[in-house]
Amino acid sequence: MTETQLDDLNGNTLDQLALGHGIDLKRPTPGGEAVEISDDTKRRLLHALNAALTDDHTADSGGQNAGPHVLETAAACFVPDFLSGERVWGLSLQLYELRSERNWGIGDFEDLRVMIDLVASLGGDFIGLNPLHAPFLADAGRCSPYEPSSRLFLNPLYIAVDKVPGFQSDTEQQTTINTQRATDLVAYEAVADVKLSALRSIWAQWTTTDAADDAHADFEAFVSDGGEALRRHALFETLSAHMAQSGFAAGWHSWPDEFQYPDTPAVVSFAAAHGDEIRFHLWLQWITHRQLSDAAAYANTCGLRIGLYLDLAVGEALDGSATWSERDNYLTDATIGSPPDPFAPEGQDWHLAGFQPSRIASGEAPPFERMVTAAMQYAGAIRIDHAAALRRLFLVPIDKTPSDGAYVSYPQEDLIRILTDTSGRHSCLVIGEDLGLLPDGLQDDLTAASILSYRILSYERDDEGFKPATEYPALALACISTHDHQTLAGWWRGADIDLRAEHGIVSPDLTRQHEAARKQERRQLIHAVGIPDAGDLVESLPQSTLRDLTIRAHRFIAGTPSILVVARLADLTDEKRPTNVPGTSSSYPNWQPKLSVAIETLSDVPLVKPVADAINEGRWSSQPGRGPNSDYKDEKRSPETLGTSRQAATKEVDKTDAQKLDAIVEKYADKIPKPLGRFLQWMRKPELRWLRLIVGVLFVIFGLIGFLPILGFWMVPLGLIILAQDSKWLQRPTLKAITWLEGKLRR
Repeated sequence: MTETQLDDLNGNTLDQLALGHGIDLKRPTPGGEAVEISDDTKRRLLHALNAALTDDHTADSGGQNAGPHVLETAAACFVPDFLSGERVWGLSLQLYELRSERNWGIGDFEDLRVMIDLVASLGGDFIGLNPLHAPFLADAGRCSPYEPSSRLFLNPLYIAVDKVPGFQSDTEQQTTINTQRATDLVAYEAVADVKLSALRSIWAQWTTTDAADDAHADFEAFVSDGGEALRRHALFETLSAHMAQSGFAAGWHSWPDEFQYPDTPAVVSFAAAHGDEIRFHLWLQWITHRQLSDAAAYANTCGLRIGLYLDLAVGEALDGSATWSERDNYLTDATIGSPPDPFAPEGQDWHLAGFQPSRIASGEAPPFERMVTAAMQYAGAIRIDHAAALRRLFLVPIDKTPSDGAYVSYPQEDLIRILTDTSGRHSCLVIGEDLGLLPDGLQDDLTAASILSYRILSYERDDEGFKPATEYPALALACISTHDHQTLAGWWRGADIDLRAEHGIVSPDLTRQHEAARKQERRQLIHAVGIPDAGDLVESLPQSTLRDLTIRAHRFIAGTPSILVVARLADLTDEKRPTNVPGTSSSYPNWQPKLSVAIETLSDVPLVKPVADAINEGRWSSQPGRGPNSDYKDEKRSPETLGTSRQAATKEVDKTDAQKLDAIVEKYADKIPKPLGRFLQWMRKPELRWLRLIVGVLFVIFGLIGFLPILGFWMVPLGLIILAQDSKWLQRPTLKAITWLEGKLRR
């Protein structure tokens, strides 16, 4: 519908069209009341939603369910069996913040392996990370992990360059690296320059090596699996760098018109002329994928039963790879934000692109499913940032203010069904960040789908103070603080209040109110965690008392029924600089502060082991057979185990693929006649390679033509598995093919 047609609508007709497209006709105010949105807001959002009008002036919403969502499915997300009787914990960190003696000025995947060793030795079961989504490599200063260029792909700045085969150091390069390593803030542009320069050198050498080896075959399989989406991302990165060098921005909004779409003659011509550079960016994604996959496998080897816990951003940059590559799937005339509230009376515009509600869950490969799968393939758990987006988003029309925005419905039932299905396929827990203003009943719907709640200590309060540990839900992750908060010690000192005042985020009057409230909150906290007496509760408590507070607070959340508890690394190292100060942009170096200590010395930091011991004590207190002296801890986390893990993990990705194939063989053994199952086991003997080749090909052919109805569909995956036993490069494509085929069957 054109803007002119929308301008002709008003009154009941306009309201009905808006409701039909899921637009809430009222929005909240800072005082908690509800006010009508303007007709201009309705028209602008209808235009953003690509509204269509039928002859009787009712909405054609493309299948979008606009009303309140009620789950009609009993499907639930994956929760591992061991969590039915255990409560476990892990450590959360920002990967870029890691300071080490070998990295290049930013934390990387080799540093992550060091942290895996540490968490395993302390008795943890997972490591939580910031979003690892692809940034703008041509504008690395746009460093917020929550405003990525694309959520489908990874951040190559996390590559451990010195661990890439073919790397050779030189003196000039090492001088630059030493300089970046010594800074207190991540200098993203400088890091990108030195890393990409070194990686280009490795790439140039790599292209001259034997194209028939396993590494090249794996790369080509990765490119093939990535398809057009991966090719377009690599093309965007190449074009973005070219535009930045030509004086334009790295984002496509400022590019000449002929380059603003991926299939124009100008872009096709550019791609043909820059094939090697596009291949380089494909290779960067492959190297990133390999190192992250290896880290995930290493976590499993070290006994972290959940492994990596990854964060998913709620949206993407307006001018990034995702919106350029798949324009039709995104809102281009409205951005994600939040309505006015007491802390932000004007509301917030996050300047993020969201999916079109009518397209997010539609098609053969729904955008939401592809985005979730991109994270789950590496993770044992993911967190959905702003879980309210499963039902609705607050959208702000382009060039308007949040006061001109409105809530728009999303197909919750379809999105949760995608989560449950994908979670099951990848054996991945799902955590929903269910904070802030939530629609009625959403938390119940999430619980029904086994999506864990997200509980932060400072938010779990009522009129009496901090809620008792026993009131936390079992199906939840509990923590002290997040990347948007000060550390616990910083909170006690009131550093968060001071920073908001310093940057003009809140008024002086509101600052004084917050300071008065904080005094009461301190009393309530020491009562909750059991500190006998803290004197006058002054902000500048002795360091020993603050450490005791931190230990007790972690013991408190460890004692909750919540099946997951996470300790934040910044709390254990008592960082003075917060990771992110919401409401600031250029006035504070968000997403740049590094840890004050190197990861090689973390085991000597005064709080690390005491906090881990306190959490283990709280977690194990109600778990028979678990505890500091249990066989489990000694067996799973022994130094001998950890010492051999790195050596064993050098080919862990390939081992994991083979093990997954073995598991699939066992699963399908129950679905086929027993004599055939025994025959398959017998055929796995090494000397029967040629027989496997013949039988594997026949199984695939017979399955496709339906030659043996008694076996039906299962002939095809069994044939693929047989063939993959003798070809490493076939293993990963086979796993992906079987996962896809199983998904088709479930639907």
